[in-house]
Amino acid sequence: MSDINLKAAVEAVLFATGTAIEEGRLMAALGTEEEPVNKKDMKEAIEALKEDYESEDRGIRIIELDGKYQLCTKNEYYEVLGRIVNMPKKHTLTDVLLETLSIVAYKQPVTRAEIEKIRGVSCSHAVNKLVEYNLICEVGRLDAPGHPILFGTTDDFLRSFGISSMDELPDISPDKIEDFRKQAEAEAGVEVPT
Repeated sequence: MSDINLKAAVEAVLFATGTAIEEGRLMAALGTEEEPVNKKDMKEAIEALKEDYESEDRGIRIIELDGKYQLCTKNEYYEVLGRIVNMPKKHTLTDVLLETLSIVAYKQPVTRAEIEKIRGVSCSHAVNKLVEYNLICEVGRLDAPGHPILFGTTDDFLRSFGISSMDELPDISPDKIEDFRKQAEAEAGVEVPT
């Protein structure tokens, strides 16, 4: 497959599916047994498309979500889209939801009980809302009595926060962790061992 055809084929697949597709799946779909697509050619085709879409006269772009690629509208055109289609209601993330989401993002995979232990309160409502908003999902079951559900973040989480992988989450500094520990001790009236 020539570079031009490969680029066009990648564009066609991403446009038609409308979802994030793993690079390996793209390579398998676009190559044949006799003529497989190699990783270097795939990367070059995707980078060439990204460069094409960066132009001001283009309304779409390619985003990368944890090794997956998706064709989507540029942010500056959402308002225009809202006038022609029924845009889904934006979800409001309360402090409770953000706190719960942060725990899942940094500790994943994590069970509801682990989240509740960290937060110190029940989190059923928050977890259910985050699942409803498709920011977290079930990623498996813990091999323990009762086989509790393990939760992790979704591609929508990455998309919503404008990051391409979990590696882009900011690191929490040791000073900040110490501040959190002191706040927890003050609120609970107990000393937390370090």
